[in-house]
Amino acid sequence: MDPKTLYYVIAVVLVVVGIIGTVLPALPGLPLVFAGMLLAAWAGDFEQIGPAMIVLLAVLTLLSMAVDFWATAHGAKRVGASRKALVGAVLGTFAGLFVFPPVGLFVGPFAGALAGELLHQRSVDRRSFGHATKVGFGTWFGIVLGVVLKLGIAFAMIGLFALAWWL
Repeated sequence: MDPKTLYYVIAVVLVVVGIIGTVLPALPGLPLVFAGMLLAAWAGDFEQIGPAMIVLLAVLTLLSMAVDFWATAHGAKRVGASRKALVGAVLGTFAGLFVFPPVGLFVGPFAGALAGELLHQRSVDRRSFGHATKVGFGTWFGIVLGVVLKLGIAFAMIGLFALAWWL
């Protein structure tokens, strides 16, 4: 196989794995998408994709990372989540991903945030359970919002790259 063709194949694989990584928390989604696009641009000697487009794609990648942190924190803080609830959401996400895929990916963050908030409150009465449930849903919503926004940025990056490539 021609080395240039191999680079393009690797670039496509990186982009596809990156798109999957926008949903799966174990993979750095948009940095992989960017790496694939950078590799494709390099393989094409930056003829179709110039430095300005690379900078724009890099800025969008950095923006996506900020969006990810913001959305999760916003969802959690809006409902008064504790630090333990945030840690629980992260741990629940990974546990859900590896123990009960694919359903666990959606249930894990909620269950983790709920458990973390209950640990923070150190009591399990009706009022604290209601608050912890609210925190679980708020944290889960923030994570889902982040995934949706990152997918939007990923497809915008792909569209910009394709447009630059063929124009």
